[in-house]
Amino acid sequence: MTDEKIKKCVKMMRQLVSDVQGAPYPGENFEPELYRIWYEHVQKVAVECFEYLDANFPIPKTDIGKKLDKFLNDSKKT
Repeated sequence: MTDEKIKKCVKMMRQLVSDVQGAPYPGENFEPELYRIWYEHVQKVAVECFEYLDANFPIPKTDIGKKLDKFLNDSKKT
């Protein structure tokens, strides 16, 4: 794992958080069109982040199954 990959990942995640924080407030003058534009933009940035993470910081597929099993078993206990 290189420092450049980590720096790019951090930059992408900061942008995503910034974009999410900029959501239009659903108040009295709420405009659905602005919300739609914001939503589409944030979805695009989120997909880019996930694709980058998957390509550069992959999770072994066997670990996903184990983690899901653990999560599901733990949630049944509560």
